[in-house]
Amino acid sequence: MDLLDILTDKGLRRELPTREEALAVLATTDDQLLDVVAAAGRVRRQWFGRRVKLNYLVNLKSGLCPEDCSYCSQRLGSKAEILKYTWLKPDQAAQAAAAGVAGGAKRVCLVASGRGPTDRDIDRVADTIAAIKGADEGVEVCACLGLLSDNQAERLKAAGADAYNHNLNTSEATYGDITTTHTYADRVDTVAKAHGAGLSACSGLIAGMGESDADLVDVVFALRELDPDSVPVNFLIPFEGTPLAEEWNLTPQRCLRILAMVRFVCPDIEVRIAGGREVHLRSMQPLGLHIANSIFLGDYLTSEGQAGQADLDMIKDAGFEVEGAEQTTLPRHRVHAAATGCGGHQEEGACGTGGGCGPCGGHGESAPAVGAAGAVGAVGAVGVVEAVGAVAAPGAEDEARTDLVRVRRRGAGTELAPNA
Repeated sequence: MDLLDILTDKGLRRELPTREEALAVLATTDDQLLDVVAAAGRVRRQWFGRRVKLNYLVNLKSGLCPEDCSYCSQRLGSKAEILKYTWLKPDQAAQAAAAGVAGGAKRVCLVASGRGPTDRDIDRVADTIAAIKGADEGVEVCACLGLLSDNQAERLKAAGADAYNHNLNTSEATYGDITTTHTYADRVDTVAKAHGAGLSACSGLIAGMGESDADLVDVVFALRELDPDSVPVNFLIPFEGTPLAEEWNLTPQRCLRILAMVRFVCPDIEVRIAGGREVHLRSMQPLGLHIANSIFLGDYLTSEGQAGQADLDMIKDAGFEVEGAEQTTLPRHRVHAAATGCGGHQEEGACGTGGGCGPCGGHGESAPAVGAAGAVGAVGAVGVVEAVGAVAAPGAEDEARTDLVRVRRRGAGTELAPNA
């Protein structure tokens, strides 16, 4: 059995690969790339069928963060010319969220810059959740507010939040190289607080910050240990005015290998292609949807993408379908585990699913194979944009597409309508 056969077999059985196998995925050649995508795609279809979950970001408070995360355009000392504004009012946030829901988004992610929320901030977010769910009670709401203090996760849960996002970002060994104002352990603690309060945990990584293959494998294995329901995979957007402005070291091929490695390690977890897909995957984004089962629709926190309608068209053209509000994202065994606390990685049938845990929404049927690679496009805004210049890393084989990095100039916090 070769490497990809072994990884596929393990993924179909929800068995953790070895670190050596995960590293070997990142070391595959470009000649092997389509085989890697096909193998990861088979695992993706086993647990998620042809569905693509759409998520929509609302930046509740932009810029002016006291933390020094090197990758972030909102960091302390950032010279990036991004939008800066204080807390949106609940009706403003709800209006922005409605645009995403109208475009097909199933989950709204409420994000605020800063180290972590005060108790008053939790009240603000609670009012915002009420406004969003008052307009559409079926929409999922995920909060991303930084480090949580005791009882804050419980208050968000009581307010109607469904999930909480807090990314590990990189390996524990190298975390101090990108941030000094808080620790890796602080982040792990916040994910644990979200879990403990009954919120669906969302935690992921950022690739492209100069990390090694071993760092990538370490953070993904750490995420698997935390057992989140969703793992966003971000690709660094090197904003001018940040310490990592010249870290242009990703290729589309490497991005696909990273996504495949994450899928093999987290076979039955929602894998989301998050920030940076337009910049780094570029024309190879369609292949990413054969591995990941979730993307963001609309703009990111401080950067714009491309027209959201193009994504919807290309998802359809590629033979995928947008996940509906009536469908459950996670496979049955994970849904049952979340409800009963039986754990997310038990043997087949151990959660009383009657053997076989097919894709939810598919009634246990085998997922149809996806045909030849289609197009799954970038999301974002049309209208006023501003290019952020950057320089390709010296010696880079391919010139970086710096023209694709655009500062967000529309949507929540502006006078221009949000994109969806």
